[in-house]
Amino acid sequence: MQQLKRLALPDPILSSSIFLILFNNTALWRELFKIKGGVSVESLVFYTPFFLVLMLLLTLFFSLFRFKYLLKTVLVLFLLAAAAIDYFTLAYGVLIDKGMVQNALETNAGEVAELLTRQMFFHLLIFGGIPAAFIARMRLIYKPALRQLFSNFGTLLICSGLIIGLCYFFYGDYTSIYRNNRQLRYLINPVNLVDSSVSILKHKLRGQHTLIPVGMDAKLADDPKHAGKKRLTVLVLGETARAANFALDGYPRPTNPYLSRESVFSFTNVHSCGTATAASVPCMFSGFSRENYDPAKAEYTENVLDVLSHAGIKVLWRNNNDGCKNVCKRVSSEDLSHLKLPDLCRAEECYDEVLLYRLQAYVDTLTSNGMIVLHQKGSHGPGYHLRHPPKFKVFSPECHQANLNDCSRQEVINAYDNTIVYTDFFLEKVIQFLKKNAAQYDTALLYVSDHGESLGENNVYLHGLPYFVAPDEQKHVPLITWFSKDFIAHNKIDSACLYQHKDTSYSHENLFHSLLGLMNVKTNVYNAKLDIFATCKA
Repeated sequence: MQQLKRLALPDPILSSSIFLILFNNTALWRELFKIKGGVSVESLVFYTPFFLVLMLLLTLFFSLFRFKYLLKTVLVLFLLAAAAIDYFTLAYGVLIDKGMVQNALETNAGEVAELLTRQMFFHLLIFGGIPAAFIARMRLIYKPALRQLFSNFGTLLICSGLIIGLCYFFYGDYTSIYRNNRQLRYLINPVNLVDSSVSILKHKLRGQHTLIPVGMDAKLADDPKHAGKKRLTVLVLGETARAANFALDGYPRPTNPYLSRESVFSFTNVHSCGTATAASVPCMFSGFSRENYDPAKAEYTENVLDVLSHAGIKVLWRNNNDGCKNVCKRVSSEDLSHLKLPDLCRAEECYDEVLLYRLQAYVDTLTSNGMIVLHQKGSHGPGYHLRHPPKFKVFSPECHQANLNDCSRQEVINAYDNTIVYTDFFLEKVIQFLKKNAAQYDTALLYVSDHGESLGENNVYLHGLPYFVAPDEQKHVPLITWFSKDFIAHNKIDSACLYQHKDTSYSHENLFHSLLGLMNVKTNVYNAKLDIFATCKA
């Protein structure tokens, strides 16, 4: 132990940088080997400068922190973080961008617990814990503060000069590789973490901090014939449901046995705003398109729930997930995810049926038009088998492992498909609830998922990849609607027309305007061209 305390490597920054590049960038090197091939004289001409640039870049970055009491802490944290990133990249095929970092910051303890595995523990120990322990035990010598500052500045100049020189001579080789393989930037560990964190910080600092009102002119459209009956619409916000596994959209397995008995409309060509909840949910309720969506601006801009409220519609958000991502902070909301109900909940979480708990009592108190949002736990992974009650184990055997690579792909698909069957059952229960209230209200259901999921295609699991490289499975989502007979009659919706448009291309961008249209709200921010149902109104 005494020898370990006195251990002093030639340079902690250089040693840590080399270790990070060689041992915590497995996914990066694997991808480069696919592109450039294995070790050869020709490939070494490519790999050697690339390695040197990465080493100089990390040395430059860590040199910013070469001060007493600071350097060790920074190196230890980055070694542990890089080991975790390397594990998740290898285990699930994820890429680290600002969206993924944002997801990590907003992940709750329950979701973290699902990801903990023995493999993860050993990976973090070997590639993070042990090297971090060596750094923590190292005896470092520091110069006085001012001299250290000048020394650090000199290191920065030298590293910068060398990086510029190497990039100048090898610019052509790397530019062509990067342009054709843009996903590489998200694999350079821990550069990806720093870049994403800085991007999030910049968004926060330059974000709008005064609430921007939207649709203050909103009001219910005058309709004397409709004056005696109010509207009640339930929006079920799905979680991690991909359209590819819905029988209503052509999936060969019977994953929709309940909805197939109802008169529903399923739109087969709908794509999400993002590939993770933190991005998709605020975006889909905002008035922004995916291309113009800015999370920092959206946070301080009113969304469609606010516009509905301006029109006098009572809005309620019920949650069985990890929050509403600030979408519901100006309307009534209820968190039911931690209730202790024997028939509806387990020790850690509740099944989605809890979202209907005492909902009738709320509806009985309504004196106006109502919009209810039910935010599901849905098909959130990797613990798919935890998302449904045991009686919904339709397809077996199921994967019960946190590390999905420990299961066969069919076991993963079985577990996931069972969550879709349970969602199907839950949606049918919502329809029955709306039918029960159809005498007092014109009732409607709209179901749409926030994003999709990868189930092992090309060895990629879960979701959250940068949008431009994400596979269609993470972006193609289900959108299902149901209307009571009076809702169709009073809104003059042509059912045959809806069916004709079932394959039309739509996206989360349509949700804002479609909800306003369904609730018969007039406002300057409403765009009938983006209302899915406007085309089919007489």
